[in-house]
Amino acid sequence: MVFIVFYIYGRKSIYTGKGESIENQIDMCKKYIFEKFADVSNENIHIYEDEGFSAKDTNRPNFKRMMRDIKINRPDFLLCYRLDRISRCVSDFSLLVEELNRINVAFVCIKEEFDTSKPMGKAMMYIASVFAQLERETIAERVKDNMLLLAKKGIWLGGNTPYGYTSIKEKTIMPDGKTKAFYELSERIEESRIVKVIYDNFFKFKNINQVKDFLITCNHKNRNDKYFSNTQIKSILQNPVYCAADFASHEHFKRLGFDVCFDPTKSQGCGILSYNKRDYRKTGAPKRKTDEIIIASGNHKPIIYGKKWIHIQKILTESSRKRNIKEKTYLLSGIAFCEKCGSKMFAKKRYNDPEKFDYICNKKLLYGKDACNMANFCGLETDEAVLSALNFIKIKASMLSDISSRRCIDENSRFFLTTEDKKRILKRLNIKIMLCDDKINIFLP
Repeated sequence: MVFIVFYIYGRKSIYTGKGESIENQIDMCKKYIFEKFADVSNENIHIYEDEGFSAKDTNRPNFKRMMRDIKINRPDFLLCYRLDRISRCVSDFSLLVEELNRINVAFVCIKEEFDTSKPMGKAMMYIASVFAQLERETIAERVKDNMLLLAKKGIWLGGNTPYGYTSIKEKTIMPDGKTKAFYELSERIEESRIVKVIYDNFFKFKNINQVKDFLITCNHKNRNDKYFSNTQIKSILQNPVYCAADFASHEHFKRLGFDVCFDPTKSQGCGILSYNKRDYRKTGAPKRKTDEIIIASGNHKPIIYGKKWIHIQKILTESSRKRNIKEKTYLLSGIAFCEKCGSKMFAKKRYNDPEKFDYICNKKLLYGKDACNMANFCGLETDEAVLSALNFIKIKASMLSDISSRRCIDENSRFFLTTEDKKRILKRLNIKIMLCDDKINIFLP
């Protein structure tokens, strides 16, 4: 008695509620097998399923596992419900068929009734794969066209409403005749005044910490009735929704490579909306490439002119670059911890004396004394105390081999080492440093 072995593959995307479920796909493939072949038992049928994966490629865990098993076990048939359950990419499909032909495995699509064990079935399957890819690309183009249409109408697609605005629900008729709900942004006066205060003070101080302190002094709070954090302030400063859709912003976004679709001569008095910023089909919804992001004019009132908004972006970029450089010059910044709340301690320059700095608890830095009342530590004195306690002078030159192999290290002088070198040594030694009021606690591994 000859046993025929069958592999069945089923796939269902999570991005649509339409189409056959994986269970139905498998059941129909089994029904096909039992009708076409005699004396087939369930032991001869092996099932592979991928739930929540699109057909844009074959990068799916169970599909890969199935292909490995096919190469090892050489089944007689691979069945699927429809061709697009495998892939909508012609090149992927061609490679699959060639591989199956090479190891003499027949490929059957029961819905289209294609069978690669026959010449005509193989030819028709190639033709169908071309149309499957065309369909996928047409869908993608249609989605982008709809996005552009919404952008031209200045429609807010929902999500977290920016601080300073409220969203009003409206409806519109799409090109396919369907009714789609959308939102328009409307100014929330009290909040928009605070946004203007944030922009004006950052333009004046060029420092987010000082802006945060000013907001606390004025008792300006966010929607959760809490003081603004540095992250929230920076997010407001970087959000183009507050920027006017004028000539300056048009040229700015064009120069950066964005897909700009507003006419500055017709969008006077309007703010900016951005579309297609993230790819929600992928894990973590990563940001899309610049040329895929659409910049349009909305129907809402802007808070800041384009030229000033662009200048603020340059200040933010420059301060971020300087902060990354300065972070290396502070020995304990990001290494020491606050013993009261467990947050990291970071360096902060003094307003009245920029040559001096303190270590301040990050929680206190972000949310103020109400979050953590840890006293600040004088930066230079704390660094000296830690270095003395560790007898830094006696650290052997071999400890620095991965830091600077070409530089001669004088192990009798710690001042020959840069602060960055010392910081790397502390990390390598895996020492934990806790700061609490007037005490410095050092825990050795």
